[in-house]
This record gives sequence, structure tokens and C-alpha cells, in this order.
Amino acid sequence: MNLTPTKTLCAALLLSLIPASQAASLLGVFTDQGDIGTVSRPGSVIFDPVAKTYTVGASGANMWFKEDAMHFVWKKVAGDGAIAAQITWVGTSAQNHRKACLVIRQDLTPGSAYVDVAQHGDGLTSLQFRTEAGGVTKEIQSMTVNPTRVRLDKISDMVFLSVATEGDDVHPSGASVKMTFTSPFYIGLAVSAHDNTAFETAVFSKVEVTKASLAAGVPLPGLKVITLPTGDQRVTDK
Repeated sequence: MNLTPTKTLCAALLLSLIPASQAASLLGVFTDQGDIGTVSRPGSVIFDPVAKTYTVGASGANMWFKEDAMHFVWKKVAGDGAIAAQITWVGTSAQNHRKACLVIRQDLTPGSAYVDVAQHGDGLTSLQFRTEAGGVTKEIQSMTVNPTRVRLDKISDMVFLSVATEGDDVHPSGASVKMTFTSPFYIGLAVSAHDNTAFETAVFSKVEVTKASLAAGVPLPGLKVITLPTGDQRVTDK
């Protein structure tokens, strides 16, 4: 069952009616939000300043191949940095590949170069990336399913994925990619329903946009990246 929270839609309408200077204060650490690509219904975001959560809803066919369709909550940044959050889905869904993501993106066009950590509806968590505008998206699948927290660290021309499980701190996942971003670029939260007739909602909790941590680039002994028959890659300890 796909959920379309009434409060989410009302907040999105309210946000579109107030001045940009006031709207920015409703987005916490972020400055703006909007749909990217072809979507059947406008996306939405609610920032709860007390709970410090972002509830993001979207339609959109996917974030994959050569272009994306999603709702994006973002701010412009430059240089090195990191973004981290806990991600949970609102309601159940038949769509196992709905995606809630932390994103670093060169621009707001559908085919922009980007890297993200995508937490899928079925728990699959992967580092997705399009290294050049209009290129094909690839992924490195994490060993950790349904992590309790995910983090991206951009350090020079490398982006590293870190994950945490219950009771643990975030630690390197073994997945990383070489990416070149021209400053300024965009960092933020995104949701895609993976079905443009649907509307999916995710909650991002304890969101942090901070300085990058050099610890994210320290490799974990025993991990390696293998190529799957599909051409995608996966971290493994075997």
C-alpha cells in the first residue's frame, strides 16, 4: 500500500506559497527543495524542528540509467564534506526498489553526475553513481542490509560510504568511488517511488551535514569489491 500523508501535501502547498526567505527556515540545514525529472505528482517535504526529521514524499520512475525522477531537498556546498542520516520508510509497499537517498549532485538536471547512498524498500543499501552527465548509473552494493545509519564523505575526488548497525557507530562499508565535482554542487535528501504512478514517503532522522571524516577513507581489512553477472558490484568478505 502506498501512502500519501495529508499533512505532507498540506505542508508542501504551504511552502510553495510563502516567500523564499521564510521557506528556507522551514528546511533546517537545507535551503530549497523541488522535483527533478518527470514526476506524476509534485513531491513534498516536512521538516520537524523539534524531532529534527525530514519527511520526504515523491513519485518518479527511478534514480538510475541516464536520468533521474525524484524529489530533492538540498543546499549548495563547496569542497569536502559529509552528510549522514537514519532512514525509515512510511508504510509498506509492493515496490521493493523504492529509494530513499543521501545525495551529492553536480546540478539539478535529470542527467546530472551524482553519487548517493540509496536505501531500497527491501533493505538493499548501495552506493550509486553517475560519473558524468548523461552517463549510465552504476552501483556498489553494501554488505549491510537495512543499516541504522548511513553516511557519505566526500574527500577530494573520492566519495566513501559508511554504515552502522544497531548499537554500532558508522564505519567504512568498503564501497567508494572516484568522482570529480565542480564547486559549488548540491548535497541533500532524495526519494524516488520507482513507480511513477505511486507516491512513496521516507523519514530522514538525525540529519547532519558536516565536515568530512578522514576515518571514512580507512579501508577495512578483509573486504573486497566483486563484479556481479549483472555488471553491478558488491562488497564482500569472502
